[in-house]
Amino acid sequence: MSELTEAMAQLAAGVAVVTARDGRDDLGVTVSALMSVSLEPPLVLVSLASGGYLNEVLLRQDRWAASLLSADQAAIASRFATAGRPSARLLVAGIPHHRGPHTDALVVEDGVAALEAETTKVIPAGDHTLFLATVLAVCYVNPALNPLIRLRGRYRSTGS
Repeated sequence: MSELTEAMAQLAAGVAVVTARDGRDDLGVTVSALMSVSLEPPLVLVSLASGGYLNEVLLRQDRWAASLLSADQAAIASRFATAGRPSARLLVAGIPHHRGPHTDALVVEDGVAALEAETTKVIPAGDHTLFLATVLAVCYVNPALNPLIRLRGRYRSTGS
């Protein structure tokens, strides 16, 4: 582990699943680099590894969804973080979800929040790509739930 990786692991980050529909397939990946950029206009930014398939898809099509996971959803985060994972449709089998009306992407329910977005700017950034996006809709907000966070290489609840 590099010193930079170790240093950045000390910073707690929220955990989300970013999903997109690509024709007949559904893709998704766990991220901890999703942030609000602006309220007016409503903008968010997500950072994806440049070598990943979802990155490739988002370079071709602009609409995607982000489900901000709750503390009880660590297993979902792990499913979407596993190398060689199957279609996102299989990863959400048996868990509450729906398709976003603006993106047709899978939205995981029972998280702390979810949103749909449309990329407006793509920024190459070293071994990652930054996707700056306009928020099309906030699907839900559940402020009573604790968010899932990643700290020091582990998923945690804000209460732990």
